[in-house]
Amino acid sequence: MAKAFFRLQKFLRRTQFLLFFLTAAYLMAGSLLLLQRTRLVIQQGSRGTSANLALPAPDTMARVGIVDPRTLQNPQPGPRLLVGMDALQEPALDQRHSPRWLVSRNSELRQLRRRWFHRFISDQEPVHAAGFQARKHAAEHTGTYVGCFSDDARERTLKGAVFYDLRKMTVSHCQEACAERAYTYAGLAYGAECYCGNKLPATASKPEECNSECRGEKGSVCGGVNRLSVYRVEELRAGARRRRSVIYRGCFRAPENLTDTFPASLIQPNLTVEMCSEFCSKKEFPLAVIRGRECHCGYPTRQFSLHDSADGLLCSGMHNASGTAGGKYCLVYQTPVQDTRCTDRKFLTTKSNVFVALSSFPGAGNTWARHLIEHATGYYTGSYYFDGALYNKGFKGEKDHWRSRRTICVKTHESGKTEIEMFDSAILLIRNPYKSLMAEFNRKYAGHLGYATDRNWKSKEWPDFVNSYASWWASHVLDWLKYGKRLLVVHYEELKQSLLPKLKEMVEFLNMTVTEDRLLCVENNRDGNFKRSGAKQKDFEPFTQEMKDLINKYILTVDEALRGKNFTGLPREYVPR
Repeated sequence: MAKAFFRLQKFLRRTQFLLFFLTAAYLMAGSLLLLQRTRLVIQQGSRGTSANLALPAPDTMARVGIVDPRTLQNPQPGPRLLVGMDALQEPALDQRHSPRWLVSRNSELRQLRRRWFHRFISDQEPVHAAGFQARKHAAEHTGTYVGCFSDDARERTLKGAVFYDLRKMTVSHCQEACAERAYTYAGLAYGAECYCGNKLPATASKPEECNSECRGEKGSVCGGVNRLSVYRVEELRAGARRRRSVIYRGCFRAPENLTDTFPASLIQPNLTVEMCSEFCSKKEFPLAVIRGRECHCGYPTRQFSLHDSADGLLCSGMHNASGTAGGKYCLVYQTPVQDTRCTDRKFLTTKSNVFVALSSFPGAGNTWARHLIEHATGYYTGSYYFDGALYNKGFKGEKDHWRSRRTICVKTHESGKTEIEMFDSAILLIRNPYKSLMAEFNRKYAGHLGYATDRNWKSKEWPDFVNSYASWWASHVLDWLKYGKRLLVVHYEELKQSLLPKLKEMVEFLNMTVTEDRLLCVENNRDGNFKRSGAKQKDFEPFTQEMKDLINKYILTVDEALRGKNFTGLPREYVPR
């Protein structure tokens, strides 16, 4: 009995020691994690104006405009930025350039990640089929429910247009989106994905296999895993039909053989633009081409690229019955149908050997550049951050770990030696700082697609924002020029003006080969889903003269640094105001 008691006492002592050790280890780990996070916030907060990012700008400007390289060879006395040196000769910026806005921004990003992650986890709770059928079609919808169908991701039947919304997708939202683009059917999958088309999927499935609840509408079914809940879209009311925008693209010289160039055709007396557009929309083609009584449908191709428009007078009279068939010119209209030749995207099948950054200052068009790259290459782009709003809109690389190497390139706004040197190469996207600052301020107060209010612009936040972020705009470029291993510098304004040549350059830098037709499809879908909408203020000038003087100095500094690294200087559009 004594021996058994002794063994029990010995075991309890060991258990006590083990519990004490585990508790101490847990507390130590928590303390280390807290210290590490605090250090990370301080480091990230100081990136905009670190020691090597202090931006002493020229005291004097020889003239209004970007400095002539010849004048830079004999600069006037004053503090200068020496790109490539380990240390700068001037002290750091004063307190008004402090990193408090950067700390605030990183805090916002962390909160966004936490909120969206918890929302994403809660949304992953499985929806059970039991009891779901009773409330399956409880909500009222304008369309007619057709049934549950199998969905093949490699060859979709409903591929006319694709939309994602992992927070607010509803049956009505999907139906309206498809109806405005003149499609007959709307299909929903995974509770958050919407597909449009004019042909029903071939394979029907059991009704209970469509068991995913719509993310934005409790009690409604939005497909399932590889399953589509398909609705027949009701004809829109007259007011809604007008939103089916048919865009006039111009007058163009007709190709020699229209039948070979365009897959679908219609000959119709008294042909109108609306009749031709409706016909091509039903055939799921983005272009409606009219020559006399002939209506042709198709895509932009190498033979018909829409790059060289003709004088509109050469096409006068062709939109009505009096037009003469067989003419040399034709009218071209953009239908509401989406060009789907470049909408398929996926992750890389094998890990990339080259780790590529898509780096820019916030507000410089990084999201738009990602849209172009994804549609041109067919591969997702990643992100150093975890932006749920972008993921909800189809940027699926957002939820992939940024170091997974499963994406074609990784978005980042970071700067600093450590953050830059972990990338093997980078596309450095630069935008006019005046436009970048306004775009980022709009994003901060109105999201990716809205505009800040007058109250925001007139508040004290705007001057503080400019004082802090203007230096970050310059230091971001300077750091990448200094520490980047292999760079392709792309100016946002040049990308907008010469989309295809610049996009080809970017794709080649990523070591990808794409077809001409795919690039033309990207050009046809150039805006994507992230073009700001709403009332834009006309003749709005938020910059004071003091702000302009500050920004202009940084423009000159960056221009000189680019030339010093044998890159082309900043575009003339950056000429100081």
